[in-house]
Amino acid sequence: MVLDPKQTTVAYRCPHCGAGVMSVVGLFSLTADMIKLKCTCGQSEMSIVYSKDGKVRLNVPCILCPNPHSFTVNSSVFFNNDLFLLPCPYSDINICMTGEQNKVKAELARTELELLDMLQENGLDNFDIFHGEQTLTDPQILDIILFVINDLDAEGKIYCKCKTDPSAEGAEGNYEVEMTPEGIKVSCKNCGAQKTIPSNSLINAHEFLNCDSLTLE
Repeated sequence: MVLDPKQTTVAYRCPHCGAGVMSVVGLFSLTADMIKLKCTCGQSEMSIVYSKDGKVRLNVPCILCPNPHSFTVNSSVFFNNDLFLLPCPYSDINICMTGEQNKVKAELARTELELLDMLQENGLDNFDIFHGEQTLTDPQILDIILFVINDLDAEGKIYCKCKTDPSAEGAEGNYEVEMTPEGIKVSCKNCGAQKTIPSNSLINAHEFLNCDSLTLE
């Protein structure tokens, strides 16, 4: 009788192109060497290592954070669960999933919808803002600033030339958010007015939390 080796389906979402990356991983292949799951875009990879103490160590790219996250789990959990999830420690978005193939596929689809909703709520077109050359000193900074910008926009408290120019009576601003080396820039696509909020200090981010309006110049 031939015994099937322990195996499971592993998946993560590429933070650069947004595609789901999925592969079947077996215990025998893990004990031989490190396994790397690479996205077809060539911009990200997840590494999996089986250690001598029976633990599986994963280094997982994150769709939201500028750097990957490291996890260590028991091999029994890694191989024996129908669905096992590893969330981003800062956002609770599931960034890695293992288990039965169909359940992993379903979780990839569910998290995709969750991420699309997050983009829409924050007025973003993609996740490039999270993966620019600048590394935030604390993931909370981005959360706070984006929360305030989104809240001010919803309340109509972002002001630009569209709203102050007498010749543009009734015009509405069309705002977008962009990460720059100086901070998070809010600009109006219609009139070109802009404002950059520094993102290098959690103290400054909390001060921005108390803003009751934002004027673009």
